[in-house]
Amino acid sequence: MTDSRPATRRTVIAAALATAATAAMGSPAAASPAAAPAGRRRGNSTVDYRAWTSALDWRTGTGKGTRVVTGRRPGIALASPAGTTAYTDPHTGRTASWEYAVWTSPAHRLPVPASELVASWNAHTPAGTWIRIEMLGTYTDGTDTPWYTLGVWASGDQDVRRTSVDDQGDGKSSIWTDTFSIDDTDTGPRLASYRLRVTLHRAPGSGATPVVWRLGAMGSDVPARFEVPATAPGVGAGVELNVPRYSQNIHIGQYPEYDNGGEAWCSPTSTQMIVEYWGRRPSAEDLAWVNPEYADPQVCHAARFTYDYQYAGCGNWPFNTAYAATYPGMQGIVTRLDSLTDAERLIRAGIPLITSQSFMESELDGAGYGTAGHLMTVIGFTEDGDVIANDPASDSNEAVRRVYKRRQFENIWLRTKRYNAEGQVRSGTGGICYILFPAKPAPSQHRALRRLGIR
Repeated sequence: MTDSRPATRRTVIAAALATAATAAMGSPAAASPAAAPAGRRRGNSTVDYRAWTSALDWRTGTGKGTRVVTGRRPGIALASPAGTTAYTDPHTGRTASWEYAVWTSPAHRLPVPASELVASWNAHTPAGTWIRIEMLGTYTDGTDTPWYTLGVWASGDQDVRRTSVDDQGDGKSSIWTDTFSIDDTDTGPRLASYRLRVTLHRAPGSGATPVVWRLGAMGSDVPARFEVPATAPGVGAGVELNVPRYSQNIHIGQYPEYDNGGEAWCSPTSTQMIVEYWGRRPSAEDLAWVNPEYADPQVCHAARFTYDYQYAGCGNWPFNTAYAATYPGMQGIVTRLDSLTDAERLIRAGIPLITSQSFMESELDGAGYGTAGHLMTVIGFTEDGDVIANDPASDSNEAVRRVYKRRQFENIWLRTKRYNAEGQVRSGTGGICYILFPAKPAPSQHRALRRLGIR
């Protein structure tokens, strides 16, 4: 029904949040160089999203073998290789040589030291190319993290297999698939600042190059909480967006090599719904590999091309947003929101979102299931402020549209601690969401995004 595989991972990821002290805002931050502000949230948010997207942004970083691509969509590309390296793909065993170039961001100092960080990126990787995303952090005690790998990524799967990297940690923090997490938020330091690094690879002698258009990260220190403050209906009340409806359940048993088929495809199914809301979809050529007897082959396509071969699932958050950005003129990020009020502003501007939540069946009326980890799309609000969702955990496309009670939905989405059916304390996602939007958003959309610190 839902993607249960992230439950194990998310339980570990958010273990720190489950014991976090709310005094983090008083933690001293180590001094570090700061990048130019990229927009700040209003109020007392502990969430900070910073991205490098403009030609000016890219020029503030340090490049070795890269060049800045200008025009309608600025980015970085491989100019002249900084060297050649060998990479052994852990999932195929194949070792190959690759030319590479490296771009490193300036250090970004977090306005509130963070207990978690999730990076996301948008890139074009033609055949024979791929990228590696890394981060180097500075703790509030003045020491540094190692260079952590946050993803080895390509839009295709013919050259290297998209993968996260396990077993990364330094005794103060760890990488859990796609998430940097402080190990002990009671007594350990927080993350004060970070740099991101992207390494662009291509086959030796090739003229091809990856192009990275967006590189960013969300740092946050959401307080430990079983309950979140209730919000009143706002600007999104009575607004419903016309988002296509796709069920993951009709794909159960299809392509089990991608995380057991549709039973665990909540994330790519939700992503595909929003991609198509924006008028993009895979071509007939793209879908030629899918069994023609299967309905909605684009959902199978999304599952294959979001699949993380190490995690062995389709629920890697930045892999989903990177997939969405492979479509012309699209962007995608992973961030957190502070409330349904934030979500309403996006809906009012015509931007649906994808939310991650965990709950028992009794905690969300009308769902008909419980889950330790599930993605669904928020497409609107009723006049009374209840949430209209396209929930892929449905038995048919027609049954996907659901209305969930506002108070129930906001609590299961925004909390960081919860009880399971056995009364054990488990984690919540603290407002994680994907936001997919055009590379050139409309003015009203630009304003709504910028209010959340997104540009």
